[in-house]
Amino acid sequence: MQENYLAKWLSDELSEEELQEFQNSEAYASYQKLKDATSSLKAPDFNSEKALQRLKDEHIENAPKVISLNPFKKFLRVAAVIAILLAGSYFYVNTLNEKVTTEFAERSEVVLPDNSEIFLNVDSQISYSEKNWDNKRNIDLKGEAFFKVAKGKKFTVSTDHGTVAVLGTQFNVENRKGFFEVTCYEGLVSVTHNNKESKLPAGTSFLVINGKIISTGTPDGTLPSWMNNESSFESIPLKYVFAELERQFNVKVSSENIDTNLLFTGSFNNTDLNMALKSISTPSQTHYKIDGDNVLFYAGNTLQ
Repeated sequence: MQENYLAKWLSDELSEEELQEFQNSEAYASYQKLKDATSSLKAPDFNSEKALQRLKDEHIENAPKVISLNPFKKFLRVAAVIAILLAGSYFYVNTLNEKVTTEFAERSEVVLPDNSEIFLNVDSQISYSEKNWDNKRNIDLKGEAFFKVAKGKKFTVSTDHGTVAVLGTQFNVENRKGFFEVTCYEGLVSVTHNNKESKLPAGTSFLVINGKIISTGTPDGTLPSWMNNESSFESIPLKYVFAELERQFNVKVSSENIDTNLLFTGSFNNTDLNMALKSISTPSQTHYKIDGDNVLFYAGNTLQ
């Protein structure tokens, strides 16, 4: 039997002579059984369009997620963040203030970048920008300080009660609650209070108590008295005298049956508490009692 008889038989292409020869072969019976068995088989329905769509969907779902980013846009974002950080750092460094603070019974001396000097009295604080000092010589003051200003650009002292401005001079500023005093010892000082400017030549003072401008006398000497360990007062309400006593000696002062608005003229030593108490009680005609760190001032017959 020819080798291609099987293929031609399956496709019904054998001639009668070839078919007779193929049927007489030993293999014909087996091929015929196989053909009869497979003739009843039916292939499943197949939709090629649906199969193609399913293949596309599976490919899209399983494909890795890739986000396209323009490299130049990414660079611009990073550059913007860096610029913001640099600008913020520059602003922070150049506005960072130096601070010096004194506690009760403590004083301090500060030398500024231009060699100006500040002497802080007790319970006081100054702050200033060292980085920006050459452009703006400004001091924020809480409490009391004596200034020796080196000549140069305008020098200002900012307080809750007003602003003091000079070019080069020596002056004292006391900025307490309800109390504001500026005394010029050398040169000329400009004081601005409630938007009104006053000029102070050497040997004059500007005093405000509880919002009221008070006339003052001529200051003694060339330095404020506290620089010589003495606190001096001229017609000052007694409550401010008591407050200064607290600051100088770190004590708690109270009073009983005493009008603390009475005016006091006098001084006390800042290094000896007992002497200071006598210096206050004698001219004010009061008595006092010490109990540890507490001092009580009272009227003549109050404590019986």
